Amino acid sequence: MTTQSIPSEVVASVKDLYPVNELLTELRDGLSQYWKVAQTVLRDNGVELFPPNESYFSYSKNFFSLLFLYSFFRANIPKQRRILYASTLQCLRGMVTGCDNLLDDEYKMTLDTDIAETGYRFRSVIDIMISDRVLFQILLQASENGCFPVGKVIRATTASMHSMMRSGVQEASEEAGISEILSPDALLKQVHHFKTGLLFTCPWDIPLSIEAPNHHDNITQLKEGLYAIGMGCQVMDDMVDFSSDLEKKRHNYLVSLIYHQSAHREKTKLREIMDPACKFSPSTDITAEFPEATATAATTSHTLLDRGLRLLFAEEHTFLIEPAKIFLQKRIGVNFSHNSL
Repeated sequence: MTTQSIPSEVVASVKDLYPVNELLTELRDGLSQYWKVAQTVLRDNGVELFPPNESYFSYSKNFFSLLFLYSFFRANIPKQRRILYASTLQCLRGMVTGCDNLLDDEYKMTLDTDIAETGYRFRSVIDIMISDRVLFQILLQASENGCFPVGKVIRATTASMHSMMRSGVQEASEEAGISEILSPDALLKQVHHFKTGLLFTCPWDIPLSIEAPNHHDNITQLKEGLYAIGMGCQVMDDMVDFSSDLEKKRHNYLVSLIYHQSAHREKTKLREIMDPACKFSPSTDITAEFPEATATAATTSHTLLDRGLRLLFAEEHTFLIEPAKIFLQKRIGVNFSHNSL
């Protein structure tokens, strides 16, 4: 079966089914809380935050947050604290996106403000600073409302940095370019483990610093599922970023497969592209030049995603697995139409 065999209308209808519909409502409440606090902080500093449009709350724009929120649902965390954690997820998202913007020299918006668009680096700095302040205020307010002791506020804000810091350190190590092409297994264990796998488990850092032990029963499995999903997504990202990663001399799983495992023709083609004197101009779908490595990468990403989603979703919610795979494939922009998965 290929991922293309699931009709698009099935994917579209998922958002109306339980528990997705309920989690979307909780996510909306959490995002609204984040926006209101951010608005107050920015207004006090003379910056206008524009009201969010409906896409701000959409299923497609918040898919990963929904996966994380579902993991809290599976762990039987009460609804009101799930809404709190939906707010903290947006705080983490603001910080991670802001850092990615600075590292990649781009701007993906998390806060729509009246700061000049030409100052996108400063806007990224503001996104990081505001999200950090909103996180502290939201947790402090929850503590003042009796949700948990005030001592857990510092513990939670400290915990929120752990996984993100390890991921960021890995990203930073590639800024000057890499000196060797690691084997595929080594790349997954030494690079993508920190870069993305752990990043997908960091939404649990705050809940684990707050929740009572009786809510920890199945969290190991849930985190393993999120980790595998993150790794699968990173492999797909590498397929999409093949050309840019080669140009910027960054680690890439597809490059590693070609360099270490592919047949002679694909290795020769890779050497041609990597030669500074080469005038080769990559096509839009450069992975078509490397069918063997592309098929292996597609299988790897599919295996990781399938394992992760099966660990994450409860037995009664396995109907969500195939639509989730399709959504992730389309979101990242990988074409598996030539590969039976």
